[in-house]
Amino acid sequence: MAGAIELNDGQSRLVLAPEKGAAIARYDALVVGTAPVPVLKPGDGTGASGCQLLVPWSNRISGGGFTFDGRFHAVEPNVPGEAFPIHGDGFQKPWRLVRHTDREAELALDDGAIGPYRYRASVAYALRNGALEARLTVENRAGMRLPYGLGFHPWFPRGDTTLLKAKAKRVWLEDERHLPAGVVPVSQHPGWDFAQATPLPPEWVNNAFDGWDRRASISQIEDGIKVTLIASPELDVYILYSPSRDADFFCFEPVSHPVDAHHGEGLTVLEDGQTMSATMRLEWAVVETD
Repeated sequence: MAGAIELNDGQSRLVLAPEKGAAIARYDALVVGTAPVPVLKPGDGTGASGCQLLVPWSNRISGGGFTFDGRFHAVEPNVPGEAFPIHGDGFQKPWRLVRHTDREAELALDDGAIGPYRYRASVAYALRNGALEARLTVENRAGMRLPYGLGFHPWFPRGDTTLLKAKAKRVWLEDERHLPAGVVPVSQHPGWDFAQATPLPPEWVNNAFDGWDRRASISQIEDGIKVTLIASPELDVYILYSPSRDADFFCFEPVSHPVDAHHGEGLTVLEDGQTMSATMRLEWAVVETD
């Protein structure tokens, strides 16, 4: 992959794609005695693989934009086939490499600009004893205060024996436009209760969950590894996207706010020049298989 950056600490390998939104293209566990095991669905970091960065917000904005401080800000759709603007523009732009060692890299986006947003973003990746740490930061440069959000969009392999554990209190329902249609206790949807390690539902799931402890685990029984995701306090919502039992992937996205929060709540207001940051950590461990 042209322009790719590789980190390797002897226990894991990380491949970054600066030209494709500073995305992760690969994150592999270097398990002794076997071929590398993909922790994330490998690819080029775009579309349905790796892990994208969500900045200056996560998911959709309805209504052609949003009103803030008494002023309407238009935001146009930014992805072909999507009726609403989604995930900001950080994932759509090339990022600049700031520094790079064998185990760490920092990249920056100096010219983030979508709708009213003008911002600078940076991401620091590090491998430490095989674990991946990613810290995403955004600085408001719009010349006015605006509501911001951050998130990570990892794509995980899905097999017949994949298990997810991610305890949450509430789930946001979605309508046919993939916008919120109310929030209910998870207990009303037992098939979406992941308080214990549970197989992914066979049907379509594309929902935001809140009231979680910012820890999740993904057991990949067939691959012999268990992945633990730990999110910083800013990321108090997760979005589970799991289209069907036939898909070879699912997404577990720790984010800072629910879907369409520009018309609800959960965003962080930044004055011009202020910053916010969020961190995701991924760890893997070998598990015994029969």
